[in-house]
Amino acid sequence: MNPLLGLLQAYPFERLRTLFADVTPHPDYRPISLGIGEPRHATPPFIAQAFTDALNRQPSGLASYPSTAGDPALRRACADWLQRRYGLQVDASSQVLPVNGSREALFALAQTVVDPGACGSVAGEKPWVVCPNPFYQIYEGAALLAGARPWFVAADPTRNFAQDWDAVPEAVWARTQLLYVCSPGNPAGAVMPLSEWKKLFTLSDRHGFVIASDECYSEIYFRDEPPLGGLQAASLLGRHDFRRLMAFTSLSKRSSVPGLRSGFVAGDAALIQAFLLYRTYHGSAMSPVVQAASIAAWGDEAHVVENRALYRARFERITPILSEVLDVALPDAAFYLWAGVSGSDTAFARDLLALYNVTVLPGSFLARDVNGVNPGTGRIRMALVAETAECEEAAHRIVQFVRDAR
Repeated sequence: MNPLLGLLQAYPFERLRTLFADVTPHPDYRPISLGIGEPRHATPPFIAQAFTDALNRQPSGLASYPSTAGDPALRRACADWLQRRYGLQVDASSQVLPVNGSREALFALAQTVVDPGACGSVAGEKPWVVCPNPFYQIYEGAALLAGARPWFVAADPTRNFAQDWDAVPEAVWARTQLLYVCSPGNPAGAVMPLSEWKKLFTLSDRHGFVIASDECYSEIYFRDEPPLGGLQAASLLGRHDFRRLMAFTSLSKRSSVPGLRSGFVAGDAALIQAFLLYRTYHGSAMSPVVQAASIAAWGDEAHVVENRALYRARFERITPILSEVLDVALPDAAFYLWAGVSGSDTAFARDLLALYNVTVLPGSFLARDVNGVNPGTGRIRMALVAETAECEEAAHRIVQFVRDAR
């Protein structure tokens, strides 16, 4: 058995099930879950139709092995989307690679780029993988199973939950091989500005580490200006080869198709080549019928605009209700509210479920203790993915719950 598996911690939702194991929800209220960030908007019919057409086409879309590199038409569709969305000129054949959702690709990249023996044979001298805190737990698992150690950089609530990259010691940067960034962020929804990207590129040039930019929430935003992307930031700063930079995006949130498991990676051509080699051995080819549906999805923006409008209306309705009793504000982007609560975040979640049958995720489950401090403590994450009426009912129950406790 791989001994590194013993380093993995339980996933947040497993911890949530354990937390609620002896809780009996109030039977007078129907259950409402704000705990999991799973899009619930209807899948656009034209995407489902493209899937069905590919399945029924003769010979069937299931009649041959797919290429790991993906259909050239899909890679062109991804490159065309990058041009429309960010104004980028990307070579579809060498700088784009389809993936089975951003989750597996974010994990697999660490297995491609991390060299666990690069720091010498001294005991404990493992390379670092730097990531935000709170964070998407895949980053941590990817680092550990690649033979590295994660270094967590806390989000600062006084600076719109930006990471304090200056707090990372120079000795850590010197042994860093991979940096995960998430913009818009999960759970706080903050978007990294160009100045922050410039700082990270300077550090990458100095120390040679790869930057993995997780951008799966890029198309759900509440400001007038779309979020800045990592490749876009690189281009604006004259880094047109995207050296040591990989951007990850997905159709799950953008197009409400989490079950399609479809996204793509774009960036440094040399990294793409190495990543493709790894994935060829890993067997990570995308089904031809999924590719056909993906081409249709990346080629259309009207459904994305409609999807974003639904989220915007919901957040504009729900956020003021919750702000009456919680420390919460409209985020830059994504579909979460990252709210401060009084007292224990785990006790808040347990009692809310018991008394009002509403599920939220304790913030401490999304972060790690560093020097005795967990930056998620005292916060909860609420995924506003259900219909607006259901989210509004949940919000009113939360308001009543908080007022009852005063």
